[in-house]
Amino acid sequence: MHRKAINHLRRADPVLARLIDQVGPCRYTVRVDGTHFDAIVRAIVYQQLSGSAAFSIHSRLLARFGGATPEPQLLLDTPDTELRALGLSRQKIGYLRDLSRRVANGEVPLSTLHDLGDDAIIAALTAVKGVGVWTAQMFLMFRLGRPDVLPHLDLGIRKAIQRAYRLRKLPAAERVHRIGAPWSPFSTVACWYLWRSLELVDPKGTPAGKRQGGGDARKSGTTKATRARRAKR
Repeated sequence: MHRKAINHLRRADPVLARLIDQVGPCRYTVRVDGTHFDAIVRAIVYQQLSGSAAFSIHSRLLARFGGATPEPQLLLDTPDTELRALGLSRQKIGYLRDLSRRVANGEVPLSTLHDLGDDAIIAALTAVKGVGVWTAQMFLMFRLGRPDVLPHLDLGIRKAIQRAYRLRKLPAAERVHRIGAPWSPFSTVACWYLWRSLELVDPKGTPAGKRQGGGDARKSGTTKATRARRAKR
C-alpha cells in the first residue's frame, strides 16, 4: 500500500510531497498481535499516562492473568481491589468493566468489528465509556490498517498542518478536512508523514517539536495522551 499511497500523495499535494522527501521511507505499520479486545484494553490503560507508566501497569495486568489480556467475563469477575493494586485508577476500571460488559453481552461485536465500515466501527467503539472518537480512529489506523482515516482533532496533525502549510494558527476541524481532502483514499499514510514531520529539525537546527497527539477528541492536546500514542507504535 505504501508505494501506491505515496505516489498518490505526491501527485495530489505538493506540500505533502515535500514532507515525504524530508521524512523519507514510510514505516507505518499495524499492530496485529492479540485480539481486538486486547487492543482496546491496552488503549484504555495507556490513556493520559506516560509510555513508561502505562507499560508498567499494562504489564502487571497481563502478568496477573498469566501473560495475556483476560477474557471479558474474567475481567468482570475480578474485584476492584485487585485491579487497583495493579495501578489502574477507579475511572479506568470503570471503563474496562463497561467495555467487558458490552463485549460479553454482544453489544460491541469485537470479533466481527473488522467487517464493518469505518463510521460503524467508530459508532460501536464510542458507545463504550472512556473510548472517544480519537481512540476509535487510532484503532482504525493502527489495529485494522484502514487506509483513509483523518483524525481531524489530533493536536499533532493540526500542528503539522499549521507548520507545513504556513498557517497563522492551528486549523480547525473543518480546515483540516479541507486541506486533507486531496489525500483520500490514503489519508492514513498522509497522517503518518505529518506526525513524523514534527520530529524534523527546523532551518535553525533546533527540533521542530515533539510529535503530539490528541488522546480522545474530548481530551485533545494532552501531553500524556501523546506519549501513550507514541508508545503504541
